[in-house]
Amino acid sequence: MNSIKTAIAKGQTALSEFGSKHLLGSLGIPITREILVQSADEAVAAAETIGYPVVLKACSWELMHKSELGCIELNLTTCRAVNEGYKRICEKILTPIEGILVQEMVAGQRELVAGLSRDPQFGPCVMLGFGGIMAEVIKDTVFRVAPFDNLEALDMINEMKSRSMLDSFRGQKEADLGAICQILTGIGQLGLAEESIAEIDINPLIISPDGKIKAVDALIILGKKSPL
Repeated sequence: MNSIKTAIAKGQTALSEFGSKHLLGSLGIPITREILVQSADEAVAAAETIGYPVVLKACSWELMHKSELGCIELNLTTCRAVNEGYKRICEKILTPIEGILVQEMVAGQRELVAGLSRDPQFGPCVMLGFGGIMAEVIKDTVFRVAPFDNLEALDMINEMKSRSMLDSFRGQKEADLGAICQILTGIGQLGLAEESIAEIDINPLIISPDGKIKAVDALIILGKKSPL
């Protein structure tokens, strides 16, 4: 994977959100529509292309906790709001960044988390869990050792204690289980193909009222050097 080799050559220990999602998207994992920009004017143009509302995020492989640093502007609905939001982020950032990420605002009350960790004994292990602000309280996660197929991914989904939230209810359609399976198997395949990946964190995966799923934020953490 060229993006990973380039990052390691530069001494990076992670990919930025933009880089992480670009790599995941290349595997067919559904990600948000987004454009990386370098100026307020470019941000406004990107927002017009994507469609309002949008989110602005400072983008750098070193920024792993953007919300805590106040580097995210949510639910911007006009060009003026985008322009002002861009300036506010720039005022708070004191270190070099790749740019500002202009991203579609995804609505949905149901959230999942998915990821990968590399176990010394078993290798890449894929995780699926309940997401959102109650995730640490509910603690509903399941794991599988890669590789596995869609049937095993479906078993992961069905093992969740909160499995029923993926069904249709209160006007919201059933979640796209096929997309979830694709996300889980794709993460596993990426972990097997690239040993330099130590962790993958996709949080949150938001389920829209129509049942579609998108990775709203993602981070790929790098470990040992990529094999040539």
